[in-house]
Amino acid sequence: MIPRDLAPRLTEAARKWPSITLTGPRQSGKTTLCRAIFPQLPYVSLEDLDNRSYALEDPRDFLAQFSQGAVLDEIQKAPDLLSYLQGIIDADPSAGRWILTGSQNLSLLDSVSQSLAGRTAVFHLLPLTRGEIDRFPDPPQTLDEALLTGSYPRVFDANLDAEDWFRSYTAMYIERDVRTIGNVSDLMAFQRFAALCAGRTSQLLNYSSIAGDCGISQPTAKAWLGILETGFLVFRLSTSRGSLRKRLVKMPKLHFHDSGLVCWLLGITTPEQLRSHPLRGAIFESWVVSEIVKHKANQGGAFELSFYRDRNGAEADVVIERPEGTVIVEAKSAATASSSLFDSSRRVRKHLASRPGSCPTMVVYGGDQLQRRGDDLLVPWRELHQNLP
Repeated sequence: MIPRDLAPRLTEAARKWPSITLTGPRQSGKTTLCRAIFPQLPYVSLEDLDNRSYALEDPRDFLAQFSQGAVLDEIQKAPDLLSYLQGIIDADPSAGRWILTGSQNLSLLDSVSQSLAGRTAVFHLLPLTRGEIDRFPDPPQTLDEALLTGSYPRVFDANLDAEDWFRSYTAMYIERDVRTIGNVSDLMAFQRFAALCAGRTSQLLNYSSIAGDCGISQPTAKAWLGILETGFLVFRLSTSRGSLRKRLVKMPKLHFHDSGLVCWLLGITTPEQLRSHPLRGAIFESWVVSEIVKHKANQGGAFELSFYRDRNGAEADVVIERPEGTVIVEAKSAATASSSLFDSSRRVRKHLASRPGSCPTMVVYGGDQLQRRGDDLLVPWRELHQNLP
């Protein structure tokens, strides 16, 4: 296992909190990370039917087995355990005893907030950042290979074919989790819906359009998108706030956490096919936004993320708002360095000039040369993780 960027924060939290809750998509490495950081604690997977039955039928006796605490994997399979853990933690609030993991974001966090508020530190382990991927012996070297391969640890750990892995991953997710999370009966329609969402990555989220193309109602489209969010497959990026609010587009943007999954859902299977695909720029934009989201999840930075688009056509893919100032980020998949790559972000900077602190712009592009142009930075895609604030 390679070192994960989130590990130091988990270790530090275990010195202060009686429990830690770690969520994230399936196969993001939660189990591997927790077992590596907390080897002294017993490990129990509630995916195992025997363990789950025991936990559901006699939660008190189940938890009594672990006098010194435990790693309880896929805790959302037995959510009532959290109520019993509350009493155990109140009786003995020693730090680092209980490590809870789960792969269902919204449902798990709702249960945690009801039962363990103030008793657990919550973290999200998302798929690998580019910096983490570089720790493997043979990471993808070109942008198209990187986008196509995605960022799930298993692909790199076992040197698997990404196309085969995503086929299995999607089948497992749809056949297993979708039934559990949303009680979806028409799996073929849901699979079509997921592919339509992939075709809209980096676009404004329009439920009516997706519903119409999929042949489902708008409420169903909202519910199904919630399922994808709950499984940490997609996320919404909100529009920027500010004094120009009335002029801003208010719909959020839809993004996927993993570019490889987007490519698989769209039927893109080779770097050559991706290179000429009309959605290559959109896929790259989602990759950049996801890298920033992962960086925030791993480092715990005190900053907010949004995008900017007004009705006059000014647009920035990401606005990073920090206490010391704002950073505007643009994703450009072109490989050639050019001053024109800064045109859009500099236009947005004029609109945000009234905000406190400096407002530099960063353009992440498909080339290889790092360039500083005054306060602005042109960043090669493979070096984004080294230049994030």
